[in-house]
Amino acid sequence: MRRITRTLPVLLALALAAAACGGDDDSGGGGSTTQAQSLKGQSIEVYAVWSGSEQANFKQVLDGFTQQTGATVTYTSTGDNMSTVLGSKIEGGAPPDVAMLPQQGLLVQLANDGSLKKVNADVQAAVDANFAPVWKNLASVNGTLYGVYYKVANKSTVWYRPQAFQDAGISEPPSTWDDFIQDAKTLSDSGVTPVSVGGADGWTLTDWFENIYLSQAGPDKYDQLSKHEIPWTDPSVTTALQTLGQLWGDQKLIAGGSSGSLQTDFPTSVTNVFGDSPKAAMVYEGDFVSGVITDSTKAKVGTDALMFPFPAAGAQPAVVGGGDVATILKDNPASQAFLKYLASPEAAAAWAKLGGYTSANKNLDLASYPDPIAKAIGEAVVKAADNVRFDMSDLAPAAFGGTAGKGEWKDLQDFLKNPSNVQGTAAQLEKDAKAAYQ
Repeated sequence: MRRITRTLPVLLALALAAAACGGDDDSGGGGSTTQAQSLKGQSIEVYAVWSGSEQANFKQVLDGFTQQTGATVTYTSTGDNMSTVLGSKIEGGAPPDVAMLPQQGLLVQLANDGSLKKVNADVQAAVDANFAPVWKNLASVNGTLYGVYYKVANKSTVWYRPQAFQDAGISEPPSTWDDFIQDAKTLSDSGVTPVSVGGADGWTLTDWFENIYLSQAGPDKYDQLSKHEIPWTDPSVTTALQTLGQLWGDQKLIAGGSSGSLQTDFPTSVTNVFGDSPKAAMVYEGDFVSGVITDSTKAKVGTDALMFPFPAAGAQPAVVGGGDVATILKDNPASQAFLKYLASPEAAAAWAKLGGYTSANKNLDLASYPDPIAKAIGEAVVKAADNVRFDMSDLAPAAFGGTAGKGEWKDLQDFLKNPSNVQGTAAQLEKDAKAAYQ
């Protein structure tokens, strides 16, 4: 469905070189003038996973909607337990008006069980005007559009302290997995722990696996595994786990070793690298790492904090994407207007200027991004939209790919604890996948 190419790293380089240039015009569907104060007195409740700085940034987006329409918004953060929290609310007959779903598999599940409401013609027109077809397809089930991908991510970025590389004598970032491991050992020999892993949040571990698997096994196998058309005991899976074990199995290469990593959440994995007393030289995660750097450290993205594409573990670099899709559970004018607003360049710009955010909105003015790296990533995501494979765990049923303490999250945490147990991990992954995909 979406072909992986080598284009994204090239686009990143080109975009960085052209960072001083202006972006696209702020045009397209979802304009602000026609809805001014038209929904005054109405209110909606919105659920999303975001907390901390992300919640604060999203609150500014919500304020923009209120100023535009007069409708008020109540926000609730579900944390990583969106599927559990939302499921209980639906079962109890009290779902929120809108939910920002972090897994595409959850969207499919809720659409198929009748919990989601289809978007109206205005929302569809805004999506058609502002997004590439791939994002519309990902937000659709059986040809019906159910949502808007408001926040997306390039999950194939590694962030590092250039000073640590310089002190260790590393002149340029690695482009292959073998070089990555070698540079990690060089950093370790220089007295710096190479990598901080946020293993307390199981979703970060699925992203590690997916980048390696996509690069090694290729896009066709990736598609097959994401649909459970091949088992998790397939040799391509065990090969990827063995490769991942080269890093996770060497306690000198990860901050705090396996046990310490399992107690480190995602934000802390970032501050471990860029905080006042750094504990590591690198951290892997998506482009949203820049938001944590900006909000929680004194480091400056573009100088103290740089990034490079996830190193190729196989024949080609991996380009893994993800995103949060706004969906409607209570069909009313304010909910539909909110999704139309989220599909607009204006709503994208409201968060883009704050950092830690990437939009797939092709009409967003790229000058909205706060630094050259964020701008380059945003431009690359738009240009390479049809060449990105979506996060595999987000495509899976939530019981397998999107629930804390269960399924793939738990299985990979167990693997981080014991990276030598390749066959046992694959067998457990297959057992849990089989149960979830039935």
